[in-house]
Amino acid sequence: MKLCLHTGLTALALAGLAGAPTAAMAHHGWSWAESEQMTLQGTVQQVQIAPPHPWLDVRTDDGTWRVELGNPTQTKEAGFVEGSAKPGDTVTAIGNRDRDSANKRMKAVQIKVGGKTYDIYPSRIRKP
Repeated sequence: MKLCLHTGLTALALAGLAGAPTAAMAHHGWSWAESEQMTLQGTVQQVQIAPPHPWLDVRTDDGTWRVELGNPTQTKEAGFVEGSAKPGDTVTAIGNRDRDSANKRMKAVQIKVGGKTYDIYPSRIRKP
């Protein structure tokens, strides 16, 4: 009986681990985002520069949006570091919004703060 319980728990744990990379890839890839790009303008409410990826919460006329940036290394290479944006700053973000329109979330390819432009994903920036 102990062997059967142990085997069942091991199988359950392995099944859970097997799904983890898929969930992580779905979150960090682009499959959750629309292919069309949008422009979002608002006021920075909060900034987080930490793994797995930095983000800003931006207040707009229609609520607060989560603006996700690249991974920490990529974001830093774009010049966006701790202190590049702070609460109260005006920001313009260009990127791809969540496919689920109920979620106010976008993945930014470019952001502008205080007259400075940060190209987070230069190859993905579409010219108007």
